[in-house]
Amino acid sequence: MLFERGQLEAAAELVYPHMQATPQYVWPLLCERVGTTVWVKHENHTPTGAFKIRGGITFMHWLRRAHPDVSGIVTATRGNHGQSQARAAKALGLRAKIFVPQGNSREKNAAMRAFGAELVEVGQDFDEARIAAAQAAEEENLYFAPSFHPELVRGVATYALELFCAAPDLDTVYVPIGLGSGICGVIAARDALALRTKVVGVVSDKADGAKLSFEAGRIVETATADTFADGMAVRIPSPEALAIYGRGAERVVTVSDDDIASAMQAYFEDTHNLAEGAGAAALAALLKERRIMRGKEVAVILSGGNIDRDLYLEMMARQPVR
Repeated sequence: MLFERGQLEAAAELVYPHMQATPQYVWPLLCERVGTTVWVKHENHTPTGAFKIRGGITFMHWLRRAHPDVSGIVTATRGNHGQSQARAAKALGLRAKIFVPQGNSREKNAAMRAFGAELVEVGQDFDEARIAAAQAAEEENLYFAPSFHPELVRGVATYALELFCAAPDLDTVYVPIGLGSGICGVIAARDALALRTKVVGVVSDKADGAKLSFEAGRIVETATADTFADGMAVRIPSPEALAIYGRGAERVVTVSDDDIASAMQAYFEDTHNLAEGAGAAALAALLKERRIMRGKEVAVILSGGNIDRDLYLEMMARQPVR
């Protein structure tokens, strides 16, 4: 067990002064499309448009207690983690220096700056930006805030606590995997509530290190992570996260960029919700597996809705996967 229920409820008490609990809805048109009862957990309805805000809040409270003399944090991100860290750091009067890869989302970059981040663009992908951020932490005496940390997981797990309390009889939950705080949070809440729900991780077939690592039982890096779903564009999985989802997940499945684009279209058509690439990945996986899920009560995590307008329009214009 990662956390006891009381520890997750204590995390929620830290989160809720900053945001309300997000809804989980059963959308009839989406259920017709999939052929079963589908709950959507709407983490696109947070103040940063993604689930990461929860972990940013609990992490920053931990940082203030554990390292009271720290002046600020530095981290690497493709956007959602950076927004959460910048917002939480600013609320506590801390500096936030955020590294992103070159060519990162313009709109996510603008949002991070608006939340108070000092933004640095460096490297060809997230993993190169992460190396630069770690170096800056040493040079500037800032605390390196990783994308995976127990306090991040404890905060993120509050969305799963909400979901499981609303729908305790779920057979399966589909969760996208970047570095793993989301799936580990779902596993933590499930175990804290002693539920038997199966947890299925979802990765891009162009960034499938988490799946390869899950199946091999050790970290397997990939040469590239060339997917438009930037929240899953990770080459080097987290060993700490793998230790959790390697034991706690039922399986990890892959989806293509075309699958993800079709799921984004389905979200808009059936629910009028906007989903970013990683946010639509769980639904993409469920649509691929809808035959084996027929008749079961399932949930998908819509983890975020932060995507540049031009890219979203491009995905909406793609031919849907049938």
